[in-house]
Amino acid sequence: MVRVDGEPGHAAGASVDVVTAPDSTLDVTISLDGDASGSSKAGLIGSELRVFAGARSRVNVVVYVTADAPFTVIDDSGYVLDEGARVNVRHIVLGGGRTYTGLAPDLRRDTARIDLDTRHLPPGEDARDFNYIIRHRGRKTFSNMDANGVLTGTSRDVLSSTHGIALAHGCKGSEGSERETVLLANQGVDNKTVPTILCDEDDVAGNHGATIGHVRPEQLFYLGCRGLSQEQAESLFVAAKLEDAALSAPTDDIRENVVRLGSALIDGFEEEIA
Repeated sequence: MVRVDGEPGHAAGASVDVVTAPDSTLDVTISLDGDASGSSKAGLIGSELRVFAGARSRVNVVVYVTADAPFTVIDDSGYVLDEGARVNVRHIVLGGGRTYTGLAPDLRRDTARIDLDTRHLPPGEDARDFNYIIRHRGRKTFSNMDANGVLTGTSRDVLSSTHGIALAHGCKGSEGSERETVLLANQGVDNKTVPTILCDEDDVAGNHGATIGHVRPEQLFYLGCRGLSQEQAESLFVAAKLEDAALSAPTDDIRENVVRLGSALIDGFEEEIA
């Protein structure tokens, strides 16, 4: 496990190189956390991960971002997959006033596969910026990107035009899919999503889709009839994301970080998750 704990007014970072032997299995957990403890001083937290997945190896990567609002968080990762390698990546981006998440896998050899699951929650005025691009080079390679988020307050969530799939010449029989689901829980949020597929080969498949929308008026009306205000309704969506992140946290330390973050956003969150 790699832990990067930021402090207000300071910068903290880690650079990690991983090489897996053929037919091996490796689990990597990265925690990017910063406890401001009431301080308004800005801080910087960063991580750089480079992975070479050997032939037929299995690599599982989990990254949790749970820093408080004064922190800027930069998370950058690159992957090179050998023949038959399998990589699973989970990005859980919950905290940080501004976060920048980049990922660049290279499916270099035949039958390599990567699956990416991103869950994000930018409350208040927080901003999220994701830049993902997956390059298919080997034959019969496969990739799947699945992003799911809730935007509340006046948060801004940006997935730039480099978020996409590149099917290079020679990757016959390959398939790439990307899908994003974003719930806009407030009229003040700003979401920009530009899924991109680049193709220089035939006999390939590229799929993309985005489902982005506000909470339906009838749903808000139903909650209002139960005595819940707009702010309380937003808190329900935020709590659901945080509870899921806490329950699926890979370590007790990360779970405590999620609970700390949730307690700052929602009254009584610690008691609810206990």
